Amino acid sequence: MIQAGIYGATGYTGYELIQILSKHPDVEICFATSQSFAGQTLDAIYPQAPHQPLISGEEAPLDKVDVVFLCLPHAAAAETAVLALNAGCKVIDLSADFRIKDVTVYEKWYKVTHPAPDLIAEAVYGLTEFARADLKQARLVANPGCYTTTSLLALQPILASQAAINGSIIIDAKSGVSGAGRAPKDNTHFMAVADNFSAYSIGRAHRHLPEIEAIAKTWNADTPDMIFSPHLLPVPRGILANVYVPLADAPALEAPHQLYANTYADEPFVTVLPLGQLASLAHVTYTNKCVMSLTLAGNMLIITSATDNLLKGASGQAVQNMNVMFGFEETEGLL
Repeated sequence: MIQAGIYGATGYTGYELIQILSKHPDVEICFATSQSFAGQTLDAIYPQAPHQPLISGEEAPLDKVDVVFLCLPHAAAAETAVLALNAGCKVIDLSADFRIKDVTVYEKWYKVTHPAPDLIAEAVYGLTEFARADLKQARLVANPGCYTTTSLLALQPILASQAAINGSIIIDAKSGVSGAGRAPKDNTHFMAVADNFSAYSIGRAHRHLPEIEAIAKTWNADTPDMIFSPHLLPVPRGILANVYVPLADAPALEAPHQLYANTYADEPFVTVLPLGQLASLAHVTYTNKCVMSLTLAGNMLIITSATDNLLKGASGQAVQNMNVMFGFEETEGLL
């Protein structure tokens, strides 16, 4: 039995982590922090939550835990990671602080000076399906976010195959409102979202784009620049992305479908649907699954990829990474 701590427990990802870990057979929650709700319990904020006491970050007993999960804003997460690592804890960071290896790129897109640049090289990028060997030895894991997980799982097989690509890759993605976080914003109020559907930061303007491109180039150095078009769906949770890859040569659809089926054949949380079926949010919400389908239009390979943004796109993948780090069954505690 390992001891876990959660920083930022009252955000959506922190809440989901507590829901998972409170039922995990190999984990006890030692502490959960909240700067806004310290002294209260989680079920006072989320009525369906466990009766988890909340303390301030300054009170966290780092000497009593084996692993901490950081559900904190960027920069604040890195500062806390330093404290936890110095205390001998393993760290799984759900912020963006350690996902981008080039500190100048991180600082350009996140508009802050990185608090711990010396740790960036050490961090393991925790896209679990392609990081298991490194995760087993990791002290610090950069847990990918929801858009990146959904997009990269869709892209990895075709990029790793070194297929020739003729033109920009387009990622057309739609996220449920929980992807914007718990803090209220004008564009995420019910009146702004209901009966509406909107794009934001389209083209090459979203800060997850350099992360997606950097990881993609580790699989295929010739990966072209991408166009990323995120949208806000009027649903609570889930991400669906149509990823358009213009191939130089037009194969029969059976060939890329077999490539994807073979790549993910033994993966417990990734499913490639049979030809003729299309992935949807209904396949994945409230699970740690990524479900994808393939379509071909001329030379354009279209991968439709769906995840639950709070689970496979955040807290579920964080627990999946923890399971690998500590030698548990990878599926333990997850649906």
